[in-house]
Amino acid sequence: MRTKDQFFSNKNITVTYSPTRCINAERCAQELSSVFRQSVIPWIDLEGDSDENIISQVKKCPSGALQFSLNKKQAS
Repeated sequence: MRTKDQFFSNKNITVTYSPTRCINAERCAQELSSVFRQSVIPWIDLEGDSDENIISQVKKCPSGALQFSLNKKQAS
């Protein structure tokens, strides 16, 4: 059974989590536990820290299971 990717968004960024790629290094939860929470659902809370800190942490993911993209700005 293939597990689907999960998407988490706020106003500025979207974080994608690919569970089939995750090696459970737990680096995300150890280094930024206000965003990557182990015992709460949803486990990724993009309101838990600044976009810059979240992006920095996602870039440290050793397996690439976490990725981010910038959301497009809406025209007023």
